[in-house]
Amino acid sequence: MSDPRRDATAATRAANEAMAAGLPFEDRRDFEEAARGLIAPLPDGGRVTSSDGRTIWDLSRFDFIHAHAPAPETVNPSLWRQMQLTVQGGLYEVVPGLYQVRTLDLSNITFVEGDTGVIAFDPLISAETAAAALELYHAHRPRRPIVAVVYSHSHVDHFGGIRGIVDEADVTAGKVRIVAPEGFLEAAVAENVLAGNVMSRRASYMYGNLLPADPKGQVGAGLGVTTSAGSVTLIPPTHTVSETGERMTIDGLEFEFMMAPDSEAPAEMHWFIDRFKALTAAENCCHTLHNTYTIRGAKIRDPLAWSKYLEQTVELWGDRVEVMFGMHHWPAWGRERVLELLELGRDGYRFINDETLRLANHGFTPGEIAEQVQFPPRLSRHWAMRGYYGTLNHNVKATYVNYLGWFDGNPANLHTLPPVEAGRRYVAFMGGADALLGRAQGAYELGDYRWVVEVVNHLVFADPSNGAARELQAAALEQLGYQSESGPWRNFHLSAAKELREGVRRFATPSTASADMVRSMSLTLFFDYLGVRLNGAKAGDREIAIACDIPDLGEQWTLLVRNGALSERRGLADGADATLTVARADLDAIILGTATLPDLLAAGTVTLDGDAGAVRDFLGLLDEFDFWFDIVTP
Repeated sequence: MSDPRRDATAATRAANEAMAAGLPFEDRRDFEEAARGLIAPLPDGGRVTSSDGRTIWDLSRFDFIHAHAPAPETVNPSLWRQMQLTVQGGLYEVVPGLYQVRTLDLSNITFVEGDTGVIAFDPLISAETAAAALELYHAHRPRRPIVAVVYSHSHVDHFGGIRGIVDEADVTAGKVRIVAPEGFLEAAVAENVLAGNVMSRRASYMYGNLLPADPKGQVGAGLGVTTSAGSVTLIPPTHTVSETGERMTIDGLEFEFMMAPDSEAPAEMHWFIDRFKALTAAENCCHTLHNTYTIRGAKIRDPLAWSKYLEQTVELWGDRVEVMFGMHHWPAWGRERVLELLELGRDGYRFINDETLRLANHGFTPGEIAEQVQFPPRLSRHWAMRGYYGTLNHNVKATYVNYLGWFDGNPANLHTLPPVEAGRRYVAFMGGADALLGRAQGAYELGDYRWVVEVVNHLVFADPSNGAARELQAAALEQLGYQSESGPWRNFHLSAAKELREGVRRFATPSTASADMVRSMSLTLFFDYLGVRLNGAKAGDREIAIACDIPDLGEQWTLLVRNGALSERRGLADGADATLTVARADLDAIILGTATLPDLLAAGTVTLDGDAGAVRDFLGLLDEFDFWFDIVTP
């Protein structure tokens, strides 16, 4: 089968050349810092496999980036520069006693040597990649035990590999402490479970997981290369940091913490290690403009708070710091360089917040503001505030929504038709499919790809079987991808083009509602998860009350299905249809599908009094979510 992907058009080549002309490519400091301290490259070309032979991570797929000095015509030159830096991987010494394994997953894992053992920071996404990183570290440093793990924040690429480096039995026995910011567990579990299926599906676009790695496909995500595909695990914290200024001695090292909630993550913290004069701003100061809204989907983040946390970091440690290491990308050495990154980051996020509100107060709408806002010259030329991951465009729109909601004030946009119905009407207004395609093809030849995508999208939703429409939209999306400075924007555009041409192809998928996630939920969050899965339309007017006695937790609850919604009430309600006496682990097993209620009843580990049919009906109202839903077609 021939490759349907097209070359870069003249319009795309011109757009990329124009961007390159305005950027300081002569500034090579990032390349010097990214290479500094290399002890050993990743073994086996950066390949990690599971016990059954599945590929979990394969950095060698991106060797083509090393082979091209200038950017290929199909890659934005600024993004290409970023990926030349980001693709560098191996074990690095930041300072003696502090080491990082980089590019063995989307994020970094850091190993710090204490008096008797090793403290690990942010153990990647997958247990398999984390284990491989620890083995690489041990191959070049003394093999001492992990005595503590610190989670900087509540995103999965900063805790998911924990079981690859730590045995939970050692945590339970007190041999390993796990430190995290206040609110970590609830934020980590809630984000990955309540809306986990749709977020993960969109993340398959955002990180380019469905694309081949080559100059016309996946080149990376700006923040890192891509995501690993192994076992996502979680061990809850044993120690929680709740106050700025809190100090903790871990294996002889003095840590000072700073809380940064509702910045890049709902639960996040920065810290300073006295012995090394080293600070981390977690994921709030990276070598890219970050997301105040991530296009995979998540709650909007507050750029004003973000800016203030970076200023507070300067105030707390700016006069003592000698090195800053991050949970992504490469470190920065020297007080002047560290302050440059922190202060320009501070100014950039504050600019996003304030400029959006200034223009909103003049009456401009989100789309209008996003087209107007540009960083001032110094911020625009600062490599670490370029839009490789977040972009000014979508961050500005998110800031507007954060303050004013999705409605732009124009009633024409208050109650628009859904895409399929609107698509049919637009196509009719435009004179039919053939007329629309003819005009759209003309716009494509002129390089007006944004308009082509917008217009042809109506025809695709009106008639998804129209092959010419799908191909023209795919071709326009492809050129937008080739022009995108943002890795996620590139990946979204190219993934959409691939799906338009090939349809939805089913591969092995991640489970964000994994056993570790479900077991880590508080009962109230667990019930919220069941509420998300309750099919309200199917429940209709059905009323069900199920009392749950959970003796191992000493808790009693009643679940109430009323008016298509699930509520929970403390205690065993009188008149419940049924009463279940069930251990929390068995309740988890029923919902995870690893055990059935009839089997547990037969084994005597669960007892049921009352109407068994009511429980069966309740379980039958819980939806299972299909990961491979359509995105670019109805």
